[in-house]
Amino acid sequence: MTGSNCLAVHLNMTKAGDYDSGRSDILRRGRNTKAVPRQKKHYCLARFSILLTAVALVAGTMGCGSAPDLEIRNWHDLYAIRDNLDGHCLLMNDLDSTTAGYAEFANSEANQGKGWQPIGTSDDPFTGTFEGQGYEIRDVFINRPDESPVGLFGAVDVEGVVRNVRIVNANVMGEWAVGGLVGENWGEVYNSYADGAVSGTDSVGGLVGGNAGCVSSSSSAANVTGHWDVGGLVGCSDSYGTVSNSYSVGNVTGEWAVGGLMGGNLGGIVDKSYSTGGVTGEDYVGGLTGDNQGTLSNSYSSSSVTGEWYVGGLVGDNDSSGIVSNSYASGSVTGYSFVGGLVGSNWGAVSNSFWDIDTSGVTESDGGTGKTTVEMNDIVTFSEEDWNIIAVASGQTDPAYIWNIVAGQAYPFLSWQPLS
Repeated sequence: MTGSNCLAVHLNMTKAGDYDSGRSDILRRGRNTKAVPRQKKHYCLARFSILLTAVALVAGTMGCGSAPDLEIRNWHDLYAIRDNLDGHCLLMNDLDSTTAGYAEFANSEANQGKGWQPIGTSDDPFTGTFEGQGYEIRDVFINRPDESPVGLFGAVDVEGVVRNVRIVNANVMGEWAVGGLVGENWGEVYNSYADGAVSGTDSVGGLVGGNAGCVSSSSSAANVTGHWDVGGLVGCSDSYGTVSNSYSVGNVTGEWAVGGLMGGNLGGIVDKSYSTGGVTGEDYVGGLTGDNQGTLSNSYSSSSVTGEWYVGGLVGDNDSSGIVSNSYASGSVTGYSFVGGLVGSNWGAVSNSFWDIDTSGVTESDGGTGKTTVEMNDIVTFSEEDWNIIAVASGQTDPAYIWNIVAGQAYPFLSWQPLS
C-alpha cells in the first residue's frame, strides 16, 4: 500500500458514516482516574463495532473506482473535492494565501470567520485518493471550536488514502478529533507532514486527531494543545490504528493522556517511530505516548516531559494490555507521583528497553533498565538485548538494520530517519 507498512486493511468494518459521532456517543476521559487509576475508560473516537470477516491487501493505485480524476490547482478546486468524495485527486502545485480562492475558502474571514470547511464528515467521509505529489498547502485557517471532526480533511473512511502532501503554517481549531491534515482517519495517511498550531478538546494531533487506520512515513512539527488524548502526531489511536516510521518534533500541551507522538494508544501499534518535542501535561504524560494499551516497539523519545501523576520519559502509564519493547528514552522527566525515567506506571509488559539516568534526572522507572549516557552510547548495551542494531560511521545509515548507532558518540537512531 503506497510503500507503507500498513500491509492489510480490515474489510466489512463499520464505516465512519455508520455511527452517530455526536457528543452523546463520546465518552470523555475523566480526571477521576487519578483516584481510581485502574478503572480507566478508553474511547477515542466513538465506540464502534468492527466486523472482521476478511483481510485483503489493497494496492495504492492511481484510479479510484469510476470517479474522474480531479486536478487541484487552486482553493476552488480543493474545495470542490467535497462534491466528489470518492474521486482521485491530484495536487498540481503549491497552494497558499496568494492562490485563487484563498480569501473565499481558507483565510480567517472565510465562512463567517470559521475559515476552511473540512472535506468529509463522519456521516459522509472522504473515500477517494488524494495524491499530493509532495506539494504544500499553506496558510489554511480553521476556527471551528464547536465542530468535530476537524482538519483539512474532516473524516477519511476505510477506503480513503491521503498521501504525499505537506500542510504548512496551518492554524486549526476544533472540538474533538482535530488534526492538521485529517481529523478522523479510518483509511491511510502516508508520507505526509503538518506544521503550525492545532488545538481542540479531545483526540487532538498535529497530523491526525483520531486514528483507526494507518499512519506511516509521516511527521509533524505542529505545536498541539488540548485537554485529553493530545499528541504531537496523533491524538488518539484505536485498537485498529497503526503508526509506523513516523515522528513528531513539535511541542505538546494537554491535561490527560498527553504524549510527544501520541496521546492515547488504545490497543493499536506504534513501531519504528520517535518524538523530540517538549511534552507538558497533568496526568498520564509520556515522551512518546501518555497512555499505552497497545504495542509499542522499536521507538524512542528524547522529549522533555513535565507532568503530575503517571509521568514517564517514554510512556506515562502502560496498561495491563500494554507491551513496550526495544525502545528507549533520553529526555528529562519531572513529575509529582508515579514518575519514571522510562515508564511512570506499568501494569503490562516492558522488555529490552532503557532510559538515560543522567539526562532524565530520574533513577527509577516502573519497567526498563536505567543506564548512564556513556552506556546509552555503547552498542553493547543494546546488542546484548538482541536489538536489531549495527554501528555506522557518522553521517551514514545501514537500512538493513532497524537501529543504527555511531558508537561512543550518540544514542541509537532508526535507520530510516532523516539525518540532521
